[in-house]
Amino acid sequence: MRSSIVIGICLISTFIFSQGKYPQDAFIPPVDIPVILAGTFGELRSNHFHSGIDIKTQRREGLKIYSIADGTVTRIKVSLWGFGKALYVAHPNGYTSVYAHLQKFNPEIEAFIKAEQYRKKSYEVEVFPDYGEFKVKQGEVIAYSGNTGGSSGPHLHFEIRNSITEKPTNPLLYGYEVRDATDPTLLGLYGYALENGTHINQNQDKVQLNFTKQADGSFLADKVTALGMIGFGFHGFDRQDMAANKNGVYSVKQLVNGKVTAEHDFETFSFGETRYINTLIDYEHFGKYRQRIHKCFKDDANKLSIYKNLFLDGKILVQEGLTYQVTILIADFKGNTTKVMIPVEGKKSNKTLTPPLKTTDHFIKASKPISFDLGGAKVYFPASTFYDDFFIDLKKGADTVQIHTPIVPAHRNFTITFDVSKYSKKERKQLFIARIAKKGRLSYNRTYKRENTFSTRTKTLGTYTLAKDTIAPKIQPKNFKPKEWLSNYKYLSLKIMDDLSGINTIDAYLNGEWILMEYEPKTNTITYNFDDRITNKTKCELKVVVTDNVGNSATFEDTFFRK
Repeated sequence: MRSSIVIGICLISTFIFSQGKYPQDAFIPPVDIPVILAGTFGELRSNHFHSGIDIKTQRREGLKIYSIADGTVTRIKVSLWGFGKALYVAHPNGYTSVYAHLQKFNPEIEAFIKAEQYRKKSYEVEVFPDYGEFKVKQGEVIAYSGNTGGSSGPHLHFEIRNSITEKPTNPLLYGYEVRDATDPTLLGLYGYALENGTHINQNQDKVQLNFTKQADGSFLADKVTALGMIGFGFHGFDRQDMAANKNGVYSVKQLVNGKVTAEHDFETFSFGETRYINTLIDYEHFGKYRQRIHKCFKDDANKLSIYKNLFLDGKILVQEGLTYQVTILIADFKGNTTKVMIPVEGKKSNKTLTPPLKTTDHFIKASKPISFDLGGAKVYFPASTFYDDFFIDLKKGADTVQIHTPIVPAHRNFTITFDVSKYSKKERKQLFIARIAKKGRLSYNRTYKRENTFSTRTKTLGTYTLAKDTIAPKIQPKNFKPKEWLSNYKYLSLKIMDDLSGINTIDAYLNGEWILMEYEPKTNTITYNFDDRITNKTKCELKVVVTDNVGNSATFEDTFFRK
């Protein structure tokens, strides 16, 4: 009981200290509804940490988004994926707030960005207004919530960054109140033998550990026998009140016999280090099972700055005849804590252990560049593409090559180059490089075409092939019929689809003048707002041209009428 009280006091003290470093009353919430989270800061995502909080918008779009303080708009970006429509506001106190996945901006900013889109004849734009050009006041409506970009449902992605370093910090450190009285959830517990000659529970690799919930809510693992250098990891999530979302935890602390040997939290990180998330998790396990095991120890290649305390990088040297009490404390931002206890006994294995041997004909030295000839293709790995040395599995082919499997993370892009000299110029126009995903689905990779070679740059291992796309995209009217009177319509909507290489460009014209079609790839929809360009003609000629990534093009033409 006493140890639990001490742990609670330590966690609360750390929480108060972290809060004290940041202004508590400078910012108001960006929404006028309760702040309920669909995602937390630092949450483990694919190849990156979540750089903000995701605020639920009651499954709706169009909610008012407010500037959290006086400031000036410094960046406006519209993209198909990622943040979608995003707004950046710099504040006099040295912070920048970021609002993403927006439906639209306020009228002044919306008119400005529409003018830029028409000037560039592009839906995707990025603008850095002059400092002071768009001043905003605290509480001023600057945008409306949406579902644009890589969002999987309506919400506001919200960040607070340092204006100079651009490092994001946890927005909850600035006094925002989120109801949370729920401890993090533990789903799985794992032990690792980290060196040759080391074993854990008679194994020289990874083992899953059994555990039971105790009367006080903590978890006790079955006794572990080990010898040598070992480490632990867990699979779990956190959940805030009034939300069912499985969010990320805030901090992890490991103690061995009462001494802190590893501690990290998600107060802040830099975008330059975020891809090192692949060293924090068990990436091989993730590649196989899509589950992220959060390591409590630090790999040699791990360059993350999130660690507060480290002894032996969180690895535990187990000696014969000694016992160890390992405690893992998994906490959320409010200090709700899940306690995991793992008794460890230093004991020799009673069976002959053979180190797991995974060898192939090719070996990667992570610190050195290397290239391989795969028959119909070549692959080049720059130095430091990978975090660790390993045996790589390569299979040669004519138009299809296998470059290991996606259970090893790449930190940098590597290059795959196919020889296409056997194809005619006409055939080359319809060819592209694709990765063969699950169930044989082809995924387009941006293809750089030269006379006799095609190349692509990627960070994903797997099977790649030369694919051929001969079918043009399809265009269908969605909310209107040909030759209709559309006097009361506010917008035109069409559905566009491509079966293979994907949409590359969209150009639309109304009575011969280019018009902006807002493209939502998640629904394969393009939309034109009649308020953008008002025409005085009753008879309107619409022309839409959609081109895929290899140049196949489709044209839709229609006549409609408006008064």
